Amino acid sequence: MAPTTTATAAAEQAPPPPPQHTRKAEGLAAHDDSGHLTPIRISRRKTGDDDVAIKVLYCGICHSDLHTIKNEWRNAVYPVVAGHEITGVVTEVGKNVARFKAGDEVGVGCMVNTCGGCESCRDGCENYCSGGVVFTYNSVDRDGTRTYGGYSDAVVVSQRFVVRFPAGGALPLDRGAPLLCAGVTVYAPMRQHGLCEAGKHVGVVGLGGLGHVAVKFARAFGMRVTAAMGTMHGIINTASASTSMHSYLALLKPKGKMILVGLPEKPLQIPTFALVGGGKVLAGSCMGSISETQEMIDFAAEHGVAADIELIGADEVNTAMERLAKGDVRYRFVVDIGNTLKSD
Repeated sequence: MAPTTTATAAAEQAPPPPPQHTRKAEGLAAHDDSGHLTPIRISRRKTGDDDVAIKVLYCGICHSDLHTIKNEWRNAVYPVVAGHEITGVVTEVGKNVARFKAGDEVGVGCMVNTCGGCESCRDGCENYCSGGVVFTYNSVDRDGTRTYGGYSDAVVVSQRFVVRFPAGGALPLDRGAPLLCAGVTVYAPMRQHGLCEAGKHVGVVGLGGLGHVAVKFARAFGMRVTAAMGTMHGIINTASASTSMHSYLALLKPKGKMILVGLPEKPLQIPTFALVGGGKVLAGSCMGSISETQEMIDFAAEHGVAADIELIGADEVNTAMERLAKGDVRYRFVVDIGNTLKSD
């Protein structure tokens, strides 16, 4: 037999091409770093055995969306269909799906796949998957295809990454959509670090999309949200500004905790003595697990926690992005996908 050539060997070792998805969906996409969004037709996969197909009704606009469509994090692969605060109604489920059925109100947050086998995944901490989190948009899924987010009229997601909204409208889908990113991003570290005990003091830095929800959760936990020096058990820092931590650390009691959930573009200025002198803790937290997200949705519904939003039409998203860049929103834009995103 003739020896295998280098080209032949490389071809044999090359991964198979990604599958061609045939289900069509309408969306809004950025095509370059201007970030300007225009209509686009995209493809979704057929509903697999473990999948949930969802008609998107609402999608929140996260500041991460703005960073991505403008390529400010230098990782955008265009076209980008952003959006990871998705709520809607189930239209179809795969044969292995028992937890959801057509007509259920559901949500999808920041991730749509993980390796499923690493220690973090086995421990129910998929958001720290060492095999790589597949994000809801601008990511590469396990089958090699690009992911597109909730600025579209339909998504197909593995049942593992879908959360249930309570029946009967206890948590409205429009005001509940931002909880799928902004909400769980503050709820998870508050739970993990004990900043959920009645009577404790917590501070919130940055009263934006994340911060205003953090205040609401703190009140629902029975905590006091104040800003007096040396009295805080913890601070949730949602700000994206690169500022000195000294004045914030001074607000903490000894052994108090500063939890970072914002993403500044430049390194923070951290005074070592302000940490060491009071035995204080500086920690970070990224999103939340699926179980934490479901727990948060259930808690929010029970305690009446929902985001303060400006509901906009699909034709208003570019104006909304301009306003978001200026901080001109109280406190979250949500796109009414179901009623306003039309076929091109």
